[in-house]
Amino acid sequence: FFEPLFYLLSIRIGLSALVGDVETGGRLVPYDQFVAPGLMAASAMNGAVFDSTMNVFFKIKIAKTYDAVLATPMSAADVAVGEISFAVIRGALYSTAFMMTMWVLCMVQSPWIVLSVPACVLIGFAFAAMGMALTTYMRSWEDFEYVPALTLPLFLFSATFYPLSQYGEWAWAVQFSPLYHGVELVRAANLGVWDASIIAHVGVLVVLTFGGCVIASRRLERLLLT
Repeated sequence: FFEPLFYLLSIRIGLSALVGDVETGGRLVPYDQFVAPGLMAASAMNGAVFDSTMNVFFKIKIAKTYDAVLATPMSAADVAVGEISFAVIRGALYSTAFMMTMWVLCMVQSPWIVLSVPACVLIGFAFAAMGMALTTYMRSWEDFEYVPALTLPLFLFSATFYPLSQYGEWAWAVQFSPLYHGVELVRAANLGVWDASIIAHVGVLVVLTFGGCVIASRRLERLLLT
């Protein structure tokens, strides 16, 4: 939560005045108000990813929590859904706190901002599912070096700080970032501007959520029941 918040405050205090207004959603907005929804989406990503990776790895490899859980009528799929849901709750709490911070700082532009929280819940689901699926392939704590190696580029290059048009010929590559689709959803909620592209953004995150859940449950079953 605090990392995106500090980014937001630093941009609000200094950088926003240097950059000026940015065109997004067919209107000009101050740079800090352009960046704020992106940082809110990143906050949801951070909360979900870090809860669904290190926490899950500890329970699999060290505490052997899931071995005990699977001795009950619960299945590997139940474990996966439960852990992912808990990570989503954490991401949702971060996002709600961030939305309230935006409101206090007068960065909210539309009453539709309330929909940014469900959007962040979807972001959290997608990243928690992918994070847990990735964790099932990790062999030691050293493998967690890959987590920031993946999330940091997503944080920096998902239209979080610049409009998609500023990426030039690399704009197509940005659209492969899961966080980009989340940023667009939260930004649309803040502006109150909706178009058909919202369906595509939601669709990408739903597919990633479903795929991550399936992989995580199957991998857990293989690791713990064989």
